[in-house]
Amino acid sequence: MNTTITARHCEISDELRDRAAAVLSRLGGLLTRPLEVAAIFDMMSTRATAEIRVVGVRERYLATGEDKDHRTALDRAEDKIRRQLDKPAQMKRHRRAKGAA
Repeated sequence: MNTTITARHCEISDELRDRAAAVLSRLGGLLTRPLEVAAIFDMMSTRATAEIRVVGVRERYLATGEDKDHRTALDRAEDKIRRQLDKPAQMKRHRRAKGAA
């Protein structure tokens, strides 16, 4: 699994870089066959943004979080992408339950 952490138009601390690496590692573990996980930090005027990309063999997920600081933006993006990753599992459970009735 290829892990990339990028900062555009800003500098990020080593602590934030380590936190992003931990988040990406956890998210990559949720896929069956992850190929690439990436975090991109950017600064747009006064808003910090964090974008997370998770790419598997047959699936791609993307989420963006915004806030005053990059750490909170990363947390928001992680929450969004976790919901996306949980959605296919919920749909399978729903289809299985619907077909069994």
